[in-house]
Amino acid sequence: MLAGLTEFLQSSVMSLPDYLLSANRRTFGLYLLSACLLAIPAYFVHKKQKTLSGFAGYLFNRRIWLHDSAKLDYGLFIVNRLTRALLWAPIVLTMVPIAMGVSGALESLFGHPAPLTSHPLVVISVFTLLLFLLDDLTRFLLHLAFHKVPMLWEFHKVHHSAKVLTPITIYRTHPLESYLYACRLALAQGIAVGIGYVLFGQSLTMLDVMGANIFVFVFNIMGANLRHSHVRWSWGDIIERWFISPAQHQIHHSDNPKHFDRNLGSALAIWDRLANTLVLSSSATRIRFGLGKHQPHHQTLWACYIDPFKALVNTYRSKPEKDALSSLHSSNTPKAPTID
Repeated sequence: MLAGLTEFLQSSVMSLPDYLLSANRRTFGLYLLSACLLAIPAYFVHKKQKTLSGFAGYLFNRRIWLHDSAKLDYGLFIVNRLTRALLWAPIVLTMVPIAMGVSGALESLFGHPAPLTSHPLVVISVFTLLLFLLDDLTRFLLHLAFHKVPMLWEFHKVHHSAKVLTPITIYRTHPLESYLYACRLALAQGIAVGIGYVLFGQSLTMLDVMGANIFVFVFNIMGANLRHSHVRWSWGDIIERWFISPAQHQIHHSDNPKHFDRNLGSALAIWDRLANTLVLSSSATRIRFGLGKHQPHHQTLWACYIDPFKALVNTYRSKPEKDALSSLHSSNTPKAPTID
């Protein structure tokens, strides 16, 4: 058994370079390179010293990359990779049964219609767009839930407790949050495949670049890694009403309470516009990251994993006391007279 566990740990560690080699990872090497290139105009706009050495110091600021918060991100990235493979990956939802359930439900409602078209260009375009839209919408809805549902927020605090941002901060998550996002991905893809099957039959193909949805690839190549960074890369008010820029996501990490629960979207800004949670980067030029006075004690790996559960237990224990006090208060408070 010990030998099996050792082999498992070795294989998990050996698979870590995949995060630099797969276009479906945010930290894909080409995405990181594009982020570095896009940081150049940001540097010339926002900094007075415009030299090559100055740019290197600006992009790879030791105070940020070696900050205790950043070091915690690196630890969470590695440990989460191991816990994912060991604990929850075997029980995550899978796409196939969801797709079969969706297509079966639609066919029971509308019968077995003939495919709308078999034209390859139409099928690939519509299906690729459908995958992207459902992925982005479900990301927004789950992210909204993590901010609005108190129980889920205790786990999402781990991500927002980061005091500095680097591209690795995207992996600063509690395993429970990672699990729910993995299930969300299977759900979104399953729904898209189920709908696509009913509309076009079995001839479903996604337009991809190196295995990544072309829309996701474009989003990532346009500086997605700058979302979790100190580099302010804004796109202007007009574009930011439709697409979430890196600077807008940095506002999402602001420790200013007026920015809490804002810019929840991933790629598209339309969901935030509908929910009235959109903030343009032009309205917040100087921000600090973290949770301010609401900062939890997520300063160690152990605390990041355990503190959310402690908070839930404390909330559960204090609730009967609050209910008792509320009941006592209401019983001692004279009732207002009714008017007939």
